[in-house]
Amino acid sequence: MSFSSFPQASPSHDLTPFGWDDAWAAEFTPYTGQGFVPGRVVRVDRGQCDVMTADGIVRADTAFVTPHDPLRVICTGDWAAVETAGNPRYVKAYLPRRTAFVRSTSSQRSEGQILAANVDHAIIAVSLAVELDLGRIERFLALAWESGAQPLVVLTKADLVPDPVTLGHLVQDVEATAPGVQVLTVSSVTGEGTDVLAAVVSGGTSVLLGISGAGKSTLANALLGEEVMEVQEAREVDGKGRHTTTTRNLLALPGGGVLIDTPGLRGVGLWDAEVGVGQVFSEIEEYAEHCRFHDCAHEAEPGCAVLAAVDSGELAERRLESYRKLLRENQRIVAKTDARLRSEIRRDWRLKSAEGRANYTAKRGGRV
Repeated sequence: MSFSSFPQASPSHDLTPFGWDDAWAAEFTPYTGQGFVPGRVVRVDRGQCDVMTADGIVRADTAFVTPHDPLRVICTGDWAAVETAGNPRYVKAYLPRRTAFVRSTSSQRSEGQILAANVDHAIIAVSLAVELDLGRIERFLALAWESGAQPLVVLTKADLVPDPVTLGHLVQDVEATAPGVQVLTVSSVTGEGTDVLAAVVSGGTSVLLGISGAGKSTLANALLGEEVMEVQEAREVDGKGRHTTTTRNLLALPGGGVLIDTPGLRGVGLWDAEVGVGQVFSEIEEYAEHCRFHDCAHEAEPGCAVLAAVDSGELAERRLESYRKLLRENQRIVAKTDARLRSEIRRDWRLKSAEGRANYTAKRGGRV
């Protein structure tokens, strides 16, 4: 994507279309007397970034803000203090983030990777061209809720499901998976739903999330009103596509608001997302408040309100299994970076192991 693809701010034009407001101006105050200018990071690659300033796009080096902590590197969506005098130009600092999307990496170090910053809406694109993966949707939702943004699930390629009854059932399945989240059906072919989506994202910053082939670039083009993002066909065999978008790009929308388009995510690993998981499975946590024991694990404890809900059919067993899976995964990630929690987990394992041996011995009449 070239510089010319970005909407250019006119000289001396304010940065309001890109999300600048009085609160950001107040945060920038410490840098006003140092000769720096504010700008929003629209793309980052190879130690440099493109920053939208009041005078247009500035290419700047990030050497001054490249800490060892991968969660503190400059990312798309950041508001930055830029030194524009001289060559090369430098980003000297970024302003405190209001929200941040973080996932765990696939590395053995289990580091966190920041995807985007200062986002208000998280658009989770899900293709209707393939079978719905509700577990993956729950993962994206946990990531979104944990970030502080408001999630929105967009079911793309709705024209491929012409039967309204079938489409209605699919929407209901997703709505049951995403309590408290708006679910929209959209088709770039017929234009269905794009006007509603444009109205939702017209205020604030939105980020597009989803796997390759979910239709994110097509959706971005529909919102932008022009073919800005390159689009490639998904494979018929599994509905997956190649990574059309290779960097995270921030774009101003003609109807207001800004959009961050991200590359397709192969993996959606959680990163310290207990609050986000709880939000996704809010109905389970509501049932849990009525369990007999406050530390109920919802496995086989007497008086477990969650298991009772599963037995009565009020709660789908798939939801409970997914909830357990994401909590376990999140606990493992946190334990790798929290020595105290890791010690507590090991102690809990030892206690349960000892309890199991004692129960086994008792059943055998004291014989080992």
